[in-house]
Amino acid sequence: QVQLVESGGGSVQAGGSLRLSCVTSGRTFSSYRMAWFRQGPVKEREFVSAISRNGDITYYSDSVRGRFSISRDNAKSTMFLQMNNVKPEDTAVYYCAAGNDGWYNLLRSYVYWGQGTQVTVSS
Repeated sequence: QVQLVESGGGSVQAGGSLRLSCVTSGRTFSSYRMAWFRQGPVKEREFVSAISRNGDITYYSDSVRGRFSISRDNAKSTMFLQMNNVKPEDTAVYYCAAGNDGWYNLLRSYVYWGQGTQVTVSS
């Protein structure tokens, strides 16, 4: 069993920055591809970014590419999402997820999920 706990969310003005963290339990963090998803008000959960097990490959949705940066520290079992130049449309609950099978941008490809952290961007 893997437990994921997100932190770092909060309220920020448009153009500002936030850094989200996802800490995982257990000693198997490095064996999982990790990802961030988000769910805005009255929206479905959507893919944001993913990172390979050793961190050498990253993926981004078109809406965040160039503004967000994903990274991981396998020694600390932690994943990060650096959010720069945030926009009001980035307002959502952000979830971290762990998995290995399937396409990197699909919810069903991830087995373990955190509880989420709220990000609110004001204009």
